[in-house]
Amino acid sequence: MSDTLRLVEALIAQPSVTPDDRHCQIMLSDHLEPLGFECEFMVSGPKGAEVTNLWAIRRSARSNAPVLVFAGHTDVVPPGPREQWQFDPFEPTHHEGRLYGRGASDMKTSLAAMVMATRDFLQAHPDPALSIAYLLTSDEEGPAVDGTVIVCQELQRRGQTLNWCIVGEPTSVKQTGDMIKNGRRGTLSGKLKVKGIQGHVAYPHLADNPVHRIAPALAELAQMQWDAGNAHFPPTTWQVSNIHAGTGAGNIIPGECVVDFNFRFSTESSVASLQERLVAVLQRHQVQHELQWTLGGEPFLTPKGPLLDTVNRAILQVTGLHTEVSTTGGTSDGRFIAKICPEVIELGPPNASIHKVNEHVVVSDIDPLKAIYQQVLVDLHEQSRQLA
Repeated sequence: MSDTLRLVEALIAQPSVTPDDRHCQIMLSDHLEPLGFECEFMVSGPKGAEVTNLWAIRRSARSNAPVLVFAGHTDVVPPGPREQWQFDPFEPTHHEGRLYGRGASDMKTSLAAMVMATRDFLQAHPDPALSIAYLLTSDEEGPAVDGTVIVCQELQRRGQTLNWCIVGEPTSVKQTGDMIKNGRRGTLSGKLKVKGIQGHVAYPHLADNPVHRIAPALAELAQMQWDAGNAHFPPTTWQVSNIHAGTGAGNIIPGECVVDFNFRFSTESSVASLQERLVAVLQRHQVQHELQWTLGGEPFLTPKGPLLDTVNRAILQVTGLHTEVSTTGGTSDGRFIAKICPEVIELGPPNASIHKVNEHVVVSDIDPLKAIYQQVLVDLHEQSRQLA
């Protein structure tokens, strides 16, 4: 059993359901401090639901050395019904070549692989030409308001420069390294409250049904093409996630209808343009409404450059795969880091079981991930040494 696998198991055994870190970051810092990392814990959030964040950095002895950040989260989503799990979600279990447990894929395997890759790299290169840092949070699976964004704001206040960042999100599809993310779409949510007049279903002329009011507008919105996407992003999508109306009685016209919706948008659309176009549809259909917006994150993109090229080469060298570069999927904390770091890549194990019952990682996918991270460190060190 490799040291990486042992550390993955130890992390899975901690029931770190968001925002409870359950000492996972202490466990990781215990590995990093002997390697020369300065570890700083930043606690944020309301009492009783505190978020734990770790900023750890090992500074190169060379002046103006670039900084590579490994980023990720120690929190996991709730396991759901325990009786539906084949094995205890917080008791790491091996079965038919797979390691089962909540967080196995999302993303405790990546965290262990990063730390072991860093250890082995530093043993071979004790005086690297780059600085190495870790940015970890226990708030990625939650509201994401007291986690990575807080650390990024503090680093910006300090004037801390970041050059490259690898986020350990599970990005692969069938085999570690077959897909990486070089950006993510933006996410914009809305809560639409449609106003009507409550009444008896037998006297519709004395009422104003908000469901009837909003239905034609929803049909139009569902058919709209918001943009055509571009070479890096698929077209922007709009989806209704919930509709609620009614009092529970079958003979009452509701006085209000609430619709929750979400945009996943490309760089071809802006927050303002999406808001304006949606409101224009509501006005055209004469929908009396109140509307609350929540911006979950702007889209970000890392173009072809040193980090993307290095990660591509490392994957090819370790696995023989020509990786696919994608911006699909949900959001990640990369959206916060991209505001202070010019090159952000996401790379992790296959994601088919994340957030599901019986989450797992194929054991044979673990050590190649560690080897890829280590090769990236080696290559960036060599590039930085040549430029120094």
